[in-house]
Amino acid sequence: MSTPKIGIRENLSQFILLVVINLFVGSMVGIERTVLPLLGEEQFGLASASAALSFIISFGFSKAIVNYFAGYIADSLGRKRVLMLGWSVGLIVPVLIMLAHAWWVVLVANILLGINQGLAWSMTVNMKIDLSRSDQRGTAVGLNEFAGYSGVAVMAAVSGYIASAYSLSPEPFYLGMAIAVTGFLLSIIVRDTGEHLELHMKTGGKNNGEPPLSAKEVFARTSWTDKNLSSISFAGLSTNLKDGMAWGLFPIFFSTAGMDVGQIGTIVAVYPAAWGIFQLVTGTLSDRIGRKKLITAGMWTQAGALWFILLTSSFGFWVFGAALLGLGTAMVYPTLQAAISDVAAPSWRASSMGVYRFWRDSGYAFGALFAGILADLLGVGWAIGLVAVLPFVSGLNALIRMEETYVSKGDS
Repeated sequence: MSTPKIGIRENLSQFILLVVINLFVGSMVGIERTVLPLLGEEQFGLASASAALSFIISFGFSKAIVNYFAGYIADSLGRKRVLMLGWSVGLIVPVLIMLAHAWWVVLVANILLGINQGLAWSMTVNMKIDLSRSDQRGTAVGLNEFAGYSGVAVMAAVSGYIASAYSLSPEPFYLGMAIAVTGFLLSIIVRDTGEHLELHMKTGGKNNGEPPLSAKEVFARTSWTDKNLSSISFAGLSTNLKDGMAWGLFPIFFSTAGMDVGQIGTIVAVYPAAWGIFQLVTGTLSDRIGRKKLITAGMWTQAGALWFILLTSSFGFWVFGAALLGLGTAMVYPTLQAAISDVAAPSWRASSMGVYRFWRDSGYAFGALFAGILADLLGVGWAIGLVAVLPFVSGLNALIRMEETYVSKGDS
């Protein structure tokens, strides 16, 4: 077997395959994005926003918890085995939703979807970082997130149109079964990146010789003791808290405003589409201008986009607002993960990434929980407006507390 080399070009075929795999990982979420909030109201008769958004809470907490352990599991079993385990769980999700006779079955399905996403998405991003040089991390993560959220966007639109042409269930979820099978088969083909990780650990760099840390030490550093890592984690949590709200309340908000399912599917799809496409630029841009500027501006752009959506009242403006929201999210999403890779040593990078993704994806659950409560108490509009405050505060925190993490250097 040939000696492994570090670099995207040097591992192009495997890198492209991982990009394609994450397209299918994101597609699993996209199928639910338009359909499930409406399914909860229409088919299962859920009257309150809190109940309707409960599937996002179950998804968010399960994904967050699995994210935390994914890095440690990968260090023991290897990246590829964990990726395939994630797809094995994902195969069950669309079947359960199609056969659901009660809302609790949908909640169980979304716990499994969270496990699928936590394992599969975590591994695609870590494997791409393993293959890449230090000055390619933003590009690598940007391409990974572009693929994933392109899958979310395409399937959000496609499922909306399938639902409008046929019904909310089971037709959209037949496609989910095909996606899960394809993702599993592609994961069999991809090669593990363990040798590339070992090469990173042997290569010189400012912190590459640092020994592995205990799980407690990594959690503390990433969550609160390291001002850069903790600021990154807070920004990630704020971003996905906003996204959990948008996932659950946008279909209800636009439906109340008179949009049909096809129009809702378009608006809901534009947001992750812009999110995905702009990451092709923002990930690479962060490798050139640094991480902090993009993180600060991106958090503020997200807040502004939500307030813009509230202050307008036409389909065209809402499409623009959704695109602006996607741009703001794209500015921070690959940049935050690249910044984690800047700070954490290779010996505990995957574990630190797991802690970051734990906090980030718990935002889905907290966003759905808080948005549901606020919507029931104050109305959907107020819920959207108040949730927008958190990304604004997070941007201010990054501006004041966070240092620039990116320093151009050789392989690390």
